[in-house]
Amino acid sequence: MSYDLAVWDGDRPVDNRQAGSMYDELYERYLESDDVVVPPAPRIVTYVEALVARYPDDVDHSVVWASPPVIDEASGPIVYLLMSYGKAEEVSEYADELAREQGLVCFDPQEECLRP
Repeated sequence: MSYDLAVWDGDRPVDNRQAGSMYDELYERYLESDDVVVPPAPRIVTYVEALVARYPDDVDHSVVWASPPVIDEASGPIVYLLMSYGKAEEVSEYADELAREQGLVCFDPQEECLRP
């Protein structure tokens, strides 16, 4: 079981509805399609590097990430974070805080809402 967040580079949506639409569009364009591989945008790479510096994503020993390495879930301006449920509260709070510090949008696709 995992808890998921999406983080992307772009203007902050005005509300949850707009955020959901933006998320759907970005997910479909960058994460769902296997036709074209788009390297992660520099701001997303910087974000993921900072995130895994605190919560390493060692494939053989990760207790935090449900799908390591984290950078493999990034494409273009978006990264999809899959956290192991046991650490989800702690890691998601940090992921959200880090996104805000770096001027990125953090969205909870389960609850279909922006993170504060």
